[in-house]
Amino acid sequence: MRILIVGSGGREHALAWKIFQSKLCDKIFCAPGNGGIEQIAECLPIPADDVSGLLDFARKEKIDLTVVGPERALELGIVDEFTKAGLKIFGPDKSAARLEASKVFSKELMAKYKVPTAAFKVFDSPDAAKKYIEAHGAPCVVKADGLAAGKGVVVAKTVDEARAAVTAMMEDKVFGEAGKRIIVEECLEGQEASILVITDSRQVLALASAQDHKRIFDNDQGANTGGMGAYSPAPVVTESILKTVMEKIIYPTLDGLAKEGIDYRGVLYAGIMLTKNGPQTLEFNVRFGDPETQAILPRLKSDLVEIMLATAVGKLSKIKKLDWEERASVCVVCAAGGYPGNYEKNKEIFGLEEAQRMKDVVVFHAGTKKAAGKILTGGGRVLGVTGLGNSIKEAINKAYAAVDKIKFEGMQYRRDIGKKAL
Repeated sequence: MRILIVGSGGREHALAWKIFQSKLCDKIFCAPGNGGIEQIAECLPIPADDVSGLLDFARKEKIDLTVVGPERALELGIVDEFTKAGLKIFGPDKSAARLEASKVFSKELMAKYKVPTAAFKVFDSPDAAKKYIEAHGAPCVVKADGLAAGKGVVVAKTVDEARAAVTAMMEDKVFGEAGKRIIVEECLEGQEASILVITDSRQVLALASAQDHKRIFDNDQGANTGGMGAYSPAPVVTESILKTVMEKIIYPTLDGLAKEGIDYRGVLYAGIMLTKNGPQTLEFNVRFGDPETQAILPRLKSDLVEIMLATAVGKLSKIKKLDWEERASVCVVCAAGGYPGNYEKNKEIFGLEEAQRMKDVVVFHAGTKKAAGKILTGGGRVLGVTGLGNSIKEAINKAYAAVDKIKFEGMQYRRDIGKKAL
């Protein structure tokens, strides 16, 4: 099979790495890809959000399956266009992608179908939002309605912080149109976990649990990022908690979508807060998580292409269960200096080959590019270094031993990824 992967980050490198292992895979293309992906795939100069360019390429090259990484392409309706053209594609269509593309749509769907989530209110006026915050106090959470690359959520500890978030989103328009409407919701407390499932809207298969680390600095300090590391499995997600999440969150959401006439196919990612009142939904994503994918896929023993193909054609029931490595994995993100604010690019990365040669280590490229035979930094999150071990502790040691071999100017990373699991 000729397979096209859409995207350029660490998630897409992990997908390419896993797809490359499939007995069904003959050739991989990636648009636009990165410096690591090009070692196993042909990278194309087509942006991930150029739907017509991607469709032209897929038709011309007779692509058998397209796998969509980033949410923006899904929001733009790439699945609808490919399906209309008779091409197989893995991911939800435009109407289903609203579950991530509009936090208001997502919260209102949860409220309608009684999916547990934080109490919330929607605003399209900054003054009304600020008055509400002043009346209700803090802590609270302020969320931009639209896509904001994982950065459109502010957990405000004080009323001033919450007011500043409203100003930034609605008046300063730091997220553009995404902040035209906002949500103010109660602040939930507990441990976070990521539950990802693959579904063709009838059959649902849960992936291994994971936990992401969103803040830039150790001990969950500093600004929110796209994710600074992850580990799998997450010990807080016991069998009984997973059962509760499936019964109270995943199935009711998919049933609710079906009642709204939406056929969901692809990955559904639920960000969950494990509160003292049980699991509550923080958010839904409509694609593989980043960096959770870099922690989860190295543990998957089943053929990913078989699973994706069955999902795309609505025959996931043919796959009875997924096989997993017993071992744990930990992924540590190495980020550019200044991230998640303005960061520097074009710094040469040293030590990659040494790290890649290590046993039970995979180095996933996120924001890298190749120039004149050198690998340079090109994004905020540069690498995801994943270690496998018989325990979380052993996986932590493997990952950090590999990180120690890698150097680039301004490199920053958290030193406590996976510690919550201990």
